[in-house]
Amino acid sequence: MARAIWSGVITFGLVTVPVGLYTATEDHTVHFHQLQRGTSDRIRNRRVNERTGDEVGSGDIVKGFPVGEGEYVVVEPDELDEIAPGRSQTIDISDFVELEAIEPVYFDRTYYVAPRGKEYTKVYELLRAALAEGDKAGIATFVMRNKQYLTALRAEDKVLVLQTLHWADEVRDPGSELPELPSGRAGSGKELRMALQLVDALSGEWEPERYHDTYQEKVRELVKAKAEGQEVAVAEAPPEATNVIDLMQVLEGSLEAARSGRGGKGTTERKTGSAQGEPARTAGDAKTAKPRSRKAPPSKSGTASARSRGGGGGGRGGGEGRSELRKLSKAELYQRAADQDVAGRSKMSREELVDALAGSGRRRKKSVA
Repeated sequence: MARAIWSGVITFGLVTVPVGLYTATEDHTVHFHQLQRGTSDRIRNRRVNERTGDEVGSGDIVKGFPVGEGEYVVVEPDELDEIAPGRSQTIDISDFVELEAIEPVYFDRTYYVAPRGKEYTKVYELLRAALAEGDKAGIATFVMRNKQYLTALRAEDKVLVLQTLHWADEVRDPGSELPELPSGRAGSGKELRMALQLVDALSGEWEPERYHDTYQEKVRELVKAKAEGQEVAVAEAPPEATNVIDLMQVLEGSLEAARSGRGGKGTTERKTGSAQGEPARTAGDAKTAKPRSRKAPPSKSGTASARSRGGGGGGRGGGEGRSELRKLSKAELYQRAADQDVAGRSKMSREELVDALAGSGRRRKKSVA
C-alpha cells in the first residue's frame, strides 16, 4: 500500500475535503555505481574548497549569490528557512478553467489525490464528477517541502489527479528560443493530403501498455551479455533525413507500408470529399471519432479555445476557405460545426468537418445573395 507524501485538505468555495497526495509514477531507469577503471573501487563525491583542495563539512557551507567577479552575497540556510512559505495543509482552488486551455508544456509532475477516510468519499466524488462533467481543471497553489507549487486538479476515472505546473516565467517562447521554425503553415497541396492519409492509416486507440522503454531493455541486455561473456549487439544507424525532392515518393511508400502492415487497413475505404481529393477514412474510423477527450491531458492553448468559441472573426457563418479551415484543430472545427448546426458532426473526421464547414459557408453565401 502506497504512503501519502503530503496530507491536507482541498477547498473549493466553502467545501472542504481531507486528502492525501500519492506519487503517480515510478522510475525504472537502470542505475550504475561509478568505479575506477580496472578496479572494483567505488568513486565518491566530496565537497572540497576550490582554492585549498581541503574537504569542507556540511555545517561550514553557506550559499553565495554572485554579484561580481569574486564577489558574493552570502545567505545562511536559516535565512532561507525564515522566508520560506512554510508547511501548507491546504490546496485552495481559486479558479476553474477549461482543461484543454492549459498547454501541455506547462505540465510537470503527476500525483494521485485520495480521500483520507471513507467518510470523505462522497464530497471527493462530488468534486471529481463536477470536474469531469464540466471538462474543467481546478487551479490552486500549495506548499510541499518548503516549496510552493502551481497546480491543476483534474478528473480521471474514479480518481482526482493533481499535476504541478510550471510558472509562466519558466516556459520559454519557441519563436525566440529555437533557431529554425517553418515560416508558414502547410497548404492544401498533394503532399499534405497524402500526409493526412498516412496519419489516418496509422491512427488507433491509445493503449499505453503497448509501448516499452526499449533503451532500458537494451541496457539490461547489455549488462547480462557482458556478465555472461557474450557479444553485445550494436544499434543500427539512425535514418537519413528525407529529401524534399523525394517527399511524395516517400509518403506514398509510407502509406502503402502502413496499410499493408495493419492487415490491409484502408483498402476498404469509405471515401469523403473525393471531388476535392480529400483523404479517405476507414469505415471503423467514424465509430471512434470523438470531438473531445476528458481523460487525455490538455493540448490546446487559451487562444485556440477562444477561436473555437467563435472569437477572432470565425464564429457562426464564417464560411472560410479550405486552406483557412485546415489551420484549425479538430476541436475548433467541431465547435464551428456545432455553431452552424452541421448534422452528423460528432461522427465526422477532421477532413469531413473541413468539407462540411466549407460547403456550409458556400450555402450561406448563396442564401444571402
